[in-house]
Amino acid sequence: GYLNLTRETLFTFMKQKKAALLIGGAGVAILGLGLGYKYLRKPEKAVRVGVVSQLLIHPLKSGKAVPVALAECQKMGLKFGELQDRHWMMVTEDGHMVTGRQEPRLVLVSLTCEGSQVCLNAPNMEELRFPIKQPDNPVLNCRVFGADIQGRDCGDKVSHWLTHYFGAEKTYHLVHFEPHMRPRKPVEKEAAYQKFEPVAFPDFGPVMLLSEASVKDLSSKLEKAVTVERFRPNIVISDCEPFDEDSWEELQIGSVRLQRVMSCGRCIFTTVDPETGIISRKEPLETLKSYRLCKPSEKHIHKTAPLFGQLHNVKKTGIFQVGDAVYKITR
Repeated sequence: GYLNLTRETLFTFMKQKKAALLIGGAGVAILGLGLGYKYLRKPEKAVRVGVVSQLLIHPLKSGKAVPVALAECQKMGLKFGELQDRHWMMVTEDGHMVTGRQEPRLVLVSLTCEGSQVCLNAPNMEELRFPIKQPDNPVLNCRVFGADIQGRDCGDKVSHWLTHYFGAEKTYHLVHFEPHMRPRKPVEKEAAYQKFEPVAFPDFGPVMLLSEASVKDLSSKLEKAVTVERFRPNIVISDCEPFDEDSWEELQIGSVRLQRVMSCGRCIFTTVDPETGIISRKEPLETLKSYRLCKPSEKHIHKTAPLFGQLHNVKKTGIFQVGDAVYKITR
């Protein structure tokens, strides 16, 4: 009996030892992998490069900016309550987008939300309210820079209101991009454009970032100073040098992580004054062209458009607010 017991004990001990060796071996292997991974994947370094001075949502494409103190940053851009960046758009009867390039006074139209209602306001117009959700209204096929996207028609009342405001020969409609609709990718075949996450109605990327210092630098070269609003950014940064934002590849702001895709090439829309809705077709575009053209190697992407502001994808969604520190991430 004693021998049997000893044999059993020995057998159990051997089994445990074998298991322990296996576990130990696996542990060493995992540790090795972990260390290897740690050295392969360099640790991140966060360097403070600025502060968020403004957060701006443009619910209506080419419409007035809505400043917010705090925003949720989603894959498709900034959101505050029911307000989502560039989720409403004015279109022609056949669904083609209408922007401030065609109708400069669109920059004076404000779209906000109260409860379940959308509120439209514009100079010398009665406020118009209509429901955010109108499930019985038709879904229109729309075009944004040659790419197809859907939008739900906001109704005839809204159409009459817009058409009256612009005193247009044509009939305009307002469409709303709803969560179940399919977002769009830019049609540009350039590799740089293909990196953008799908969006609703923005020109290209979901988030545009610009520094106050860059705007100040530009204003110092102009007869009449310009404001940040003219360039329609979502995130405005202070406490940095002019054009520092050009070199920030990855950023951490609040719980949000942003990844730079490319510089923002500027068009005639920058010559629309956000205060008056008057288009000059000249400044500040001419001055920007005098010192902000792309490198020759990027000419196939930007052509003659001067670069001002940076377009980002949202790598990690989250919340940020005015006053948050901005960190550049390096590895």
